[in-house]
This record gives sequence, C-alpha cells and structure tokens, in this order.
Amino acid sequence: MFARPFIDSLDFAGNGRQISGAVPVAEMPRLLDVLEDSRGILEYTVRGGVDKQGIPLLDVSISGNCRLRCQRCLGAMEHAVRIDTRLLLRDQASLDALTDEEEEPDSILADKHLDVLDVLEEEILLSLPIAPRHELGACQAAGGGNIPPRQDQGRHEEEEKNPFAALAKLKRST
Repeated sequence: MFARPFIDSLDFAGNGRQISGAVPVAEMPRLLDVLEDSRGILEYTVRGGVDKQGIPLLDVSISGNCRLRCQRCLGAMEHAVRIDTRLLLRDQASLDALTDEEEEPDSILADKHLDVLDVLEEEILLSLPIAPRHELGACQAAGGGNIPPRQDQGRHEEEEKNPFAALAKLKRST
C-alpha cells in the first residue's frame, strides 16, 4: 500500500520545504476514471515558498506517462505528463473575493492537512486533453487508421466553400 503524503501547507510554504516522490497511477482513483488502464508511475516535486507580495505558494512539478483512450479508434495511447505550475495558498475569504478577470496564478485553499496526491491528481486532470487522439495515421482502427473519405466528400467541400450552395440546393428541389 502506498503512503499518502500530507502537509501543513502554510508551514510547508513558509519554511520553503520540499517533498519529492513517485506515485503509481493506480493510487489516483479520479484519474483512473479517465484512463485506459492503471499502468504508469508519476514523479512529482512540491516546493514551498512565498511570492513577491508575501503570499505563500506551492510550485508543483509532475512528470511521467499514463495511458489514455484514443477517441478516434478507442485504442490505448501513451500520454506524456509534464506539468510545472504555481499554486497560491489562500484562505476561504480571499478565494471567494477572487474574480475570473484577475490575472494571477491558480489558487487553492490553504490547509493544515493538505493531501498532496489530491493536488497532483487535480493538476493532472486539468492538463489532460478533452478528446485525446492518436496522430493521423497512427490509430489502431481497421485498415491501419486510414479512414477512407466519404464518397460525397469532394462535393460537400465545394458546397462549404460557397455559402449560397444550400440556397441553390433548396431552389432546385422546388
């Protein structure tokens, strides 16, 4: 069983501490919901610090590989995870006061018992593509991933070029 790391986030940041490790993908249940399988190891480093305004922060780095499901062929595909992000630590009142228009790094709630794996898992989930796909021609679908063009594709492309093609088609049908 893997031991989940917990930190007192404000103390961790204020004292400039650092934690590093490796976590099996299988230890992240929310991430498993979107992956093809549970294979893979992710390495991480979390460094505490304070920004120029004195706001405590965590610098989070995650690297490794996981396997996603291609939405084109539904086969497994390797996905490289490379994340470097800064998270400001805020209390609930300052988080509530933030607006979407403010340009600043992401903020999370400061916690005396912050689950590091939950933070890592959230950052990975936010970084994943919405509809992962192999590169063109790399899919495992029948025929080597080369999906033949539709018979009417050339005619359809011509109609898209002319915005009045749909009107002409309606006029011919009457």
